[in-house]
Amino acid sequence: MSTVTRTPAAHPNRAGTTTDAAAVSGGRASATTKAPVPRWAELAAKATVWTTVPSGLWRIVFGLGIPVGFSGGTAELAARYNPGWGTVYVVVLSALAESLAFLTVGLVRPWGEVVPGWIPLIGGRRVHPLAAIVPAVLGSVILTRLGMAALFGGWSSSMSDPEAPHGFAGLVMTLCYLPLVAWGPLLALVTFAYARRTLGRR
Repeated sequence: MSTVTRTPAAHPNRAGTTTDAAAVSGGRASATTKAPVPRWAELAAKATVWTTVPSGLWRIVFGLGIPVGFSGGTAELAARYNPGWGTVYVVVLSALAESLAFLTVGLVRPWGEVVPGWIPLIGGRRVHPLAAIVPAVLGSVILTRLGMAALFGGWSSSMSDPEAPHGFAGLVMTLCYLPLVAWGPLLALVTFAYARRTLGRR
C-alpha cells in the first residue's frame, strides 16, 4: 500500500492560521500544517536537533587529531587514523546523527505532512501519518533505551577504562554526550503531538 495520497485543496481553519490536509497548489506544499502545532511540541522539536550537536563537535575535534584525553593503545590507534580516514568517519557519523535528529522538525512542519514539491515523483503528495509515526516511535524507543542504559551504568563503565579520558577531559566528553539522553524522550513527545494532530483529523 502506498504511504502517500493526493491532498485535496486547502481551506483555512477557524483560527485562520492553518490549512486542511496540508494542501498542494500548483505542485507546491502548503506553508502551514494541517492543524496548529502546540508550542511545547515546537520547542521539543528544536531541542531535539541540539541534542546531537555537542557530541558531534567533540567527535570532529577528535577526528582532527586533537588530543581529547585518550591514552595507551586507544591514543595510538587514534593517532594512526586521525587526521585521515578516521576524520572522514567521524564527520559522516556526526552529519548522519544531526540529519536524523533534524527529521524530528518535520513532525512540526508542513513537509512532515506533504512531500515537498521538488522531490521527484511523489512531490506534492500527502504523507500518510503512520509512515512518519511508526519509524519515529521505533526510533524514540531505541534511543530512549540506549540513553537509559548509558545513564545507569553503561557510560560510567566505559569511562572507567584506564585508556578513557579522565579528569577534565573526561568531564568534557561526558557533558558533550549527556544531551543524547534526551533525544529519545523528546522525539517521543513530538511524535505524540504529530499523531494527535494528524490521526485525530483524518
